[in-house]
Amino acid sequence: MNELLAVFIFFFAVIDPIGTVPVFIALTRGDSDKFKRKVALKAVLVSAGVLLFFVVAGELLLNAINIPLSAFQIAGGIVLLLFALSMIFGESKPEMEIKSVRDSTETAIFPLAIPSIASPGAMLGAVLMTRNTEYTWVEQLITSSMMLAVLVVVLVLLLLATHVHKLIGDSGASIISRIMGLILSSVAVTNILDGIAHYFGLQVFT
Repeated sequence: MNELLAVFIFFFAVIDPIGTVPVFIALTRGDSDKFKRKVALKAVLVSAGVLLFFVVAGELLLNAINIPLSAFQIAGGIVLLLFALSMIFGESKPEMEIKSVRDSTETAIFPLAIPSIASPGAMLGAVLMTRNTEYTWVEQLITSSMMLAVLVVVLVLLLLATHVHKLIGDSGASIISRIMGLILSSVAVTNILDGIAHYFGLQVFT
């Protein structure tokens, strides 16, 4: 039971359901409730598919193309940092132009599903927590179920995000979005530094 709780807490931390809410609010600000529900459901389903892919084939894929996990962590951190900076400073294109060309699928996939929910840290965690050399298929199945349970929490919070938005308003959503951008940028830099340290640590001992 303690191990299951530990796995759940791990994925809760790397997926960060609470931190996804202000991102969702900022992305869907001014949209209808129907549009928001569609975006939330698609984002969680896409995220589940991506993370399950990394559970099943992530390690095999990285090994096949001879990419160390540390390099994957560095690349993921850079992508997350770029997204975080866009949250802090705003989009380069006018908001009306972006809104006129986007739809629920586009918004759900980027940046909500990737890299907000299925973040580089979550992808990396999915690979590390289901390594074929250390975990049986039963243990990997249990780990995957805990990961999916966290995604259910994400979906519930996103569906309730409208009520949160009513409390904080547009200005509050904008402020939270920028604060989350700062937090995400810190997480991204941490991922990059950890990846660099792990890579050169491996190089020292090989």
